[in-house]
Amino acid sequence: MTDPLHDARADTSDGLPQPTRVKAEKIRCDACPVMCYVAEGQAGACDRYANAGGRIIRVDPLTVFDRRLAAGGEIRPFLAADWDGTLADNLTITGIGAGTTYPDYKPAPFIVSRDVEGVDTVTVVTEAIYSYCGVKVKIDTDRHLGDEGAVVRAGGEAVGLVITGEYGSQMLSLGGVDHLTGGSKAEGRATCAALMDLCNRQAVELTIDEGARVLVQAGQAPVVDGMPEARMRVGCGSATIGMFASQWQGLVDEVVVVDDHITGVVSEHQAGKVLGWPDTGIRILGHRSTPGRYFKVAQPGLGWGGTDIADPLTILGDWRAAKGARPGLSLLMVSTTGEHSGYYVLDDGLRPVRHEMPEGLRPSVDLIAENCEPALCTVLFMAGAGGSLRSGVTRNPVRLTQAVQAGRVRVSCGGAPAYVWPGGGITFMVDVMRVPVGSFGSVPTPALVAPLEFTLSRADYRALGGHDGRVRSVADVLATGGEYGAAVRALGRP
Repeated sequence: MTDPLHDARADTSDGLPQPTRVKAEKIRCDACPVMCYVAEGQAGACDRYANAGGRIIRVDPLTVFDRRLAAGGEIRPFLAADWDGTLADNLTITGIGAGTTYPDYKPAPFIVSRDVEGVDTVTVVTEAIYSYCGVKVKIDTDRHLGDEGAVVRAGGEAVGLVITGEYGSQMLSLGGVDHLTGGSKAEGRATCAALMDLCNRQAVELTIDEGARVLVQAGQAPVVDGMPEARMRVGCGSATIGMFASQWQGLVDEVVVVDDHITGVVSEHQAGKVLGWPDTGIRILGHRSTPGRYFKVAQPGLGWGGTDIADPLTILGDWRAAKGARPGLSLLMVSTTGEHSGYYVLDDGLRPVRHEMPEGLRPSVDLIAENCEPALCTVLFMAGAGGSLRSGVTRNPVRLTQAVQAGRVRVSCGGAPAYVWPGGGITFMVDVMRVPVGSFGSVPTPALVAPLEFTLSRADYRALGGHDGRVRSVADVLATGGEYGAAVRALGRP
């Protein structure tokens, strides 16, 4: 007897019989709006869900935090067969690998009950699909990256913009629904890829219109136009004067701290006046703000103190003998990171001439560098956890929002505490360095996928109309798994 699947024959143009190809049966995945048809042994377009034996499973296992493991320890398998029944109180279920609530009429994949210091506590665990999401990137550098409002690009596509700079750092806002879904397909894909890589602590090269090229990676130093940054500034020029004026007294006659924002002059600064610093007749070519503080001495750039100058003497005007200038007067010019410094002495024409730095003055420059923190890139994932995903928590979604805003619900992302913005909705931010690596995924919508947990007392959960009948114990989760599989892994937490 022949097997019709393997022995069927079909005529071909050359008259030779050939085996008939039989397509493997596919099943439809409903874990996101794309609704892929997935063949046996294959994953969907997101690479997160696969067809295993005619069932859609989550490719990555559910992640639990085991407080007994060393922080940062290697992820290890944790299956029911390995569990001796004594670890339940040490384990915290996260949304990593849990699966999704989509379509969002159904309860979250795991609603887990635990005793926390005598309180019956519920944690609702899911992986949420976010179209309304992005990242805020803090880049510790004095270098000028781009004008506020300048477009930031990844792979040539617009993915965000430069926003208001902070003290010693440049700030970027990337992503958002307009870039993900409001532009071209190429823009959406580039935005989604950049966001996912940044959230998973991968390096991403960004270019800023009429600005710099920056390699950004969470927890690593930025690389600006091919040059790695070592440290962020100790403060602005005025702050540097305030911190170190007493260190310079008696060693040098004048100090200028060059800075893109506020350049400081010690003899004019209030710190110098309190110390009895004499006038030197110096003149700064900039906008004088208050005594010893000058704005706009140069344009922003990659030079001294985040300016565009390579020679600091270009910000000086003629010295005034009537105000104290004299031949032999010494001058230290230094940047806010200590990266640039120079020692000068006025000649007979009251022109500063560069000299070797005196040994007694060098430690004060080194002290500036010592007080600078390492330059790092910080990536904060920001998303709106509103909409229909709340149905996975409660039958009355607005009550969840109200409970979060009232502080009765702890919001976390992959176990990491999240900051929830005031006002309407559930808009949160989380430092991706506190979320396990690889926790973020995507779907081709395009949208990002990230773990999300809501933790509250069992009594409050019932009061807000939660799916109390779906609450399970940690032991049951470990023993039987969930809709998208039973594999579990344990990871140490601080």
